[in-house]
Amino acid sequence: MTQPKIEIYSKAQCPYCDRAKVLLTNKGVTYEEIRIDLFPERKEEMIKRANGGRTVPQIFIDGQHLGGCDDIHALDAQGKLDPYLKQEKKAMSEEHHQVIILGSGPAGYTAAIYAARANLNPFVLSGPQKGGQLTTTTEVENFPGFEHGIDGNQLMMNMEAQAARFETKIEYGDVRSVDLSKRPFTLVTDDKTYKAEALIVATGASAKYLGLPSEISYKNHGVSACATCDGFFYKGQAVAVVGGGDTALEEASYLANICSKVFLIHRRQDFRASVAMQTRAKNHPKIEMVLDSAVDEVLGDGKLMTDLRVKNLKTGATRNLGCTGLFVAIGHSPNTEAFKGQLELDSMGYIVIQGGTSKTNVEGVFAAGDVADPHYRQAITAAGMGCRAAIDAERWLGEQG
Repeated sequence: MTQPKIEIYSKAQCPYCDRAKVLLTNKGVTYEEIRIDLFPERKEEMIKRANGGRTVPQIFIDGQHLGGCDDIHALDAQGKLDPYLKQEKKAMSEEHHQVIILGSGPAGYTAAIYAARANLNPFVLSGPQKGGQLTTTTEVENFPGFEHGIDGNQLMMNMEAQAARFETKIEYGDVRSVDLSKRPFTLVTDDKTYKAEALIVATGASAKYLGLPSEISYKNHGVSACATCDGFFYKGQAVAVVGGGDTALEEASYLANICSKVFLIHRRQDFRASVAMQTRAKNHPKIEMVLDSAVDEVLGDGKLMTDLRVKNLKTGATRNLGCTGLFVAIGHSPNTEAFKGQLELDSMGYIVIQGGTSKTNVEGVFAAGDVADPHYRQAITAAGMGCRAAIDAERWLGEQG
């Protein structure tokens, strides 16, 4: 069967572009990549073909617009992507591993390094976002060992290479279902069934959105959750960032170097972000703080976002900011959907671990990183939890003989 023509508009420092390309590569198809950062004259071409879409990637198959990264992953989850790719569904195969690690962020890769050095032959299923949340971070200044900071993508590439050096097998895979009722545990992806004697869950967390109908309407058409991916489209324009943590302030600082003005919207007077992040943002001449306020409405012309209305939570007064982009950075939700009803979760959906360990309520299942950490959510704490999970798994397997 002839492969269709696949085109991906992308740019550098775009984890969503990487996710889309990894998915297609693992489907065994080739594609034409159109880098709009290298060929900016093609940016308007992309926007026109994508009906006003101002986020990357934008994916076309035989000229038909399929949308962005989340869109093709959703099609794949529904079993609808393969027909577009003119592929027949593969027969299910099965693999068995002593230790399987779900997730490829700092927790997952650290667990892999420790498990590999303990001769456990770990197998890593990367999940849909290889490298985790750090791939959306331009500069990491608080990870020990890097005096002048390090790019988030580069840090994760270093961790992956280190895990691979100890012969960790790393494979792209997005788990659709799990069965933890008996050992070996069963994990199912689109085309494989995996069996594991021990399981380390390091699936991380995903960005939250505000939930406004207007926000949903203009998602990818003015509303984004990734400044490093999509800030490129707003050069010289005024934009807004909503949130009060490190991510929000980092996004605001990044965008301030590209855009004419950045409004930083936060519900309170005090930020949750580190003092260093706050100092940088507050001292930047292009960043204006909009405090005690919330996004009231994303305004648009039916195709593109044209402005943003905010509401002061103390006075009730509203005003339009005069910006054409909104970057949402209000936190994350743990990726635990597949484990509901099997692992104990707290009220926010985080995996509950036994104090001082990585052990869950199911023997042989361990959790590490943001998926089990509602308090700190830092790369270094995730890495430490990954170390703990690998050691816990090694000791537990030893006890099982």
